Amino acid sequence: MSESVSALPGFHVNGLISVTEAGPRGMITLRGDLSLPALTTALQQQTGAALPGQRQVTQGPGGAVAWMSPDELLILVDHARAPAVIAALESALAGEFVTLADVSDARAVFTLSGPAACDVLAKICPVDFVAIQPGEIRRTRAAQVAAALIREGEEDFTLICFRSVARYMADLLATVSAPGGDVGLYTR
Repeated sequence: MSESVSALPGFHVNGLISVTEAGPRGMITLRGDLSLPALTTALQQQTGAALPGQRQVTQGPGGAVAWMSPDELLILVDHARAPAVIAALESALAGEFVTLADVSDARAVFTLSGPAACDVLAKICPVDFVAIQPGEIRRTRAAQVAAALIREGEEDFTLICFRSVARYMADLLATVSAPGGDVGLYTR
């Protein structure tokens, strides 16, 4: 089996904030009835994370679970574990109307950190960053492309986009975080 390679290995820029391509991440899309008791149990067993509420991300020792819509979750695990997690979830949810897809290699992940993270993201995302608390996720657009933003902490975000637009996203993030582009919306 070939080794997985992230979209932009080693990409990193330092400007108003630090932007880094995060490397391979295991990502599983689950679609179905999120109220299934077996689903809550299976997620807990595989990730240690609870079923998240609307726009929430829950963390556990084996991964994280992000609420994407009323019938969709994004399960985040180590890249190498994704196939085994899918197999375990399929087994635990046999007979239920649930679909699972390994989207790990179809996505690119960037980490953004620094006091100006909200200001930098506000240049390209139509989001009220005051309203997003740590542990929340938002699906949005970053300039011309679909993206998901997870607020990891006060100054830290994870941005997930399609792998096919990883270079565009990297260049965009480098441009909007370049020194001299301060806007002062969220930092003063």
